[in-house]
Amino acid sequence: MIRSPFRARGHATSPHSAAPTRRALGAVAALAAAGVVASLAAAPAVDSASAATAPAAPRAAAADQGSRFTLAVLPDTQFYSRYSASEFVPRYGKDPFQTQTQWIADHADELNIPFVAHLGDVVDQVGQSGEWDAADRAMTVLEDAKIPYSIQPGNHDVLDSSDNKMDTSYDLAREPYLQHFPVSRAAEQDAFGGADSTGLNRYSLFEAQGQTFMLLQLSWRASDETLAWADSVLKQHPDVPVIMTSHEVLNIAADGVSPSETGYGLRLWDGFIRSHDQVFLTLNGHFHGATRLTKTNDFGNPVTEILWDYQMAYEGGNGYLGLLEFDLSGDRIVARTGSPWVLSKPTDALTSYDQPMMTADGNQFELPLDFGQRFARFAPGFSDGPADQGDLSAKATSLFTDGFTAPPASTRVEAGGAGDYRRVDGTVAHWRFDGAPGPVAEGQVFADVAGDSDLHRVSIAESGSTGAQVDDVTLIPQGDPFSSSGAVCFANSDQTTGRFSYLATEAGAAANKHKLEKGYTIESFVKIDEAWTATKNGWMKAVVRSGNRSHLDGMPVSRWDYTASPAALGLSNLREFQWTEVPADTTKGDRTAWSGEIIPGRWSHVAIVNDAEAGTTTMYVDGAPVLRNGRDTGGQSIEETMPWILGADFVDDKARNGWAGCIGETRVIDHPTGASDWLTARPALDAGFTTSAPTGTVQAVTSLSGTGAPGATVSLSGDVQGTATVSEKGEWIIPLITAGSGGAAGAGRASTAVGPTGLTAGAYRYALVQGFGTRVSSPLTGGFTVAAVGDPGSGDSGAGSGSAGGSNGAADAGSGTSGRDGLAATGVSAQAGLIAAALLLVTGLVAVGVTALRRRRLAGGSAVGSAVGGSVESD
Repeated sequence: MIRSPFRARGHATSPHSAAPTRRALGAVAALAAAGVVASLAAAPAVDSASAATAPAAPRAAAADQGSRFTLAVLPDTQFYSRYSASEFVPRYGKDPFQTQTQWIADHADELNIPFVAHLGDVVDQVGQSGEWDAADRAMTVLEDAKIPYSIQPGNHDVLDSSDNKMDTSYDLAREPYLQHFPVSRAAEQDAFGGADSTGLNRYSLFEAQGQTFMLLQLSWRASDETLAWADSVLKQHPDVPVIMTSHEVLNIAADGVSPSETGYGLRLWDGFIRSHDQVFLTLNGHFHGATRLTKTNDFGNPVTEILWDYQMAYEGGNGYLGLLEFDLSGDRIVARTGSPWVLSKPTDALTSYDQPMMTADGNQFELPLDFGQRFARFAPGFSDGPADQGDLSAKATSLFTDGFTAPPASTRVEAGGAGDYRRVDGTVAHWRFDGAPGPVAEGQVFADVAGDSDLHRVSIAESGSTGAQVDDVTLIPQGDPFSSSGAVCFANSDQTTGRFSYLATEAGAAANKHKLEKGYTIESFVKIDEAWTATKNGWMKAVVRSGNRSHLDGMPVSRWDYTASPAALGLSNLREFQWTEVPADTTKGDRTAWSGEIIPGRWSHVAIVNDAEAGTTTMYVDGAPVLRNGRDTGGQSIEETMPWILGADFVDDKARNGWAGCIGETRVIDHPTGASDWLTARPALDAGFTTSAPTGTVQAVTSLSGTGAPGATVSLSGDVQGTATVSEKGEWIIPLITAGSGGAAGAGRASTAVGPTGLTAGAYRYALVQGFGTRVSSPLTGGFTVAAVGDPGSGDSGAGSGSAGGSNGAADAGSGTSGRDGLAATGVSAQAGLIAAALLLVTGLVAVGVTALRRRRLAGGSAVGSAVGGSVESD
């Protein structure tokens, strides 16, 4: 993993961490479920096309027996080691690292695995012996199974990983890596070839299909002496194809797809790889994602560099490992990425991120390579070997997928329109960003739709920002598609120049005073600007309870954040979401939760759920809990006079370091909730949608009423028309308008509003739907007859007429039920002069059969009429 030193911020609250190397885990929405990265475009500086080009036709069909073997690859395992004892074992009874090596041992014969390569960052915190113990247990599994492996130090595995300090400068006697994985331990393997004077650089020779291959491992920051040693190793074995591993070789671009070369990677290329034709493949981790790049060496031959690192995916990598099938007879290398960890989890613990394989390019691909031709210059005798293996990649795929039912990739439903969200009792504040798009004026107000804690844009003069402009904050009409609100976007935020803008509640707002003693749910939609940089925007904040921790009684002095706000959601300098809070018991000090790496330009829904009774605070990113969460916490300690802030940090009693990106609707609830109550959930449209429309023969009708989803639009069509919005209490009423024509019953009637005496005599048919924009319910259909003046009518007002449409979109005709659920129709409207006549309804009226109505759209755009089955909703 990249180690980015925390940048000085000019005060004692620099990084939100208790140690200078804190790292995040968890969910990124798109990283684990969809495949961390996709295929690469060729970088302009490379000598040949990327490996993503179309492969040459293989010499042997994959289904045939051929000469094949599999190299197993373990990308960065640092978070598995770090959280083995504290998180994984308590939850699952095991950790992903040992699960990976056990799976390899169990299937080594089946997949013909002669060797396993670890790509470095064995642990996260080099000085923590428990992490090394977890790594030792995992690699011992391979040793017990007699499967040779290489394991190399990454930047997290050495005591000083400074870029300007080479491996020959280390105090080797103090290095934990050499204490836990000494050369003597490696020498016990039959494949071990030797090591350099530091013991950090080693090589192995393994046999596969009658041929010998070398795995050359170079340490973090290989010195000139190390490269000279590597040169000598290849000279000692001049006819052996070489796979080189080093923790850093190839990087990945900000788009999460394209390869990107680094200065150190080019040092290895120019100082060693390009001039040694034996090196045909390199593997590295360190940078978060998966990509590859094919270059041309000094001999005109291709060298492919592959990056695999899943540590920022769900649960610190979710156990994904790489498998490279060397199809010697088919002239190709086939890559697969799968997770033994996902396979091992209890079914009830699986989330949408738990997919057994990642299939996007970068994770799954085929690399054409004519081995005999590629190795001809230094190994003219290289041959395929015995054709005794079937399709190993197909076998691996079967091992990962057969019998496993993956959870749905996503069960969330996009908002159909404005107001399409769950209302939740106990909402302290709910800030929505609706209105005309464009620049947000100083002082412009955004309503708290749940109370009286409105937000306003703080004036530039009051903010203390240097160089901020009105146009730096804009309102956009649509934020995250899973939100039913617009969003505000903050441009030009730059902590190096002091430019930022933000929104805040008024000093006396009710939400400012709420300590959330019984727990809480704070959720927001956020997006990071694609131009984000750690220098300008590291440690920026989105949602803050402003104040100064040092002012809180009992707050212990801390190295970091002692003068920061009591609670805040922001982004680290490694693009990790961080939630930091001081619980109600101030003496407990800071509690944090951390996500995995967040990709710029993508919306994320973040929910922070505090369960005061359980003493936990859990961060969810796009519905999935992150691995590292706060414990021994509950409620919040606050400064009651201080406002909530959206769009900036608040440290040392002043705002600073604005959010670079967008913030969507944000809500605070005074108790812990689950996903069914979050802003990403949709109100049910069929359940609870009722009408008290009359049936049979009645004397007077002026309106229809009923119940529905708060905020939904109810549309009435047929012989009577109208619309209404369901109140926050879940009630609606539609004053009737007669249709211009309504078939036989309504022919000749003008389209007019119904007067105080109600509808004129005749038969009326109707259909009712409720919805939010594109998301609508099944229809409630029915009918009734209005008696002529002086005619008391007959029938049963308690029996409805009509039914809801079925899933095929047809509305069934019927009698004896009112609408979809068969509820008795009640609440018939009658003018005062007809009360006596209305009382006669209880004696029974004649039900009127109603034909099925077809749904049509009103001029205003609301969907009405015949049923449309399969409308998506979530309870």
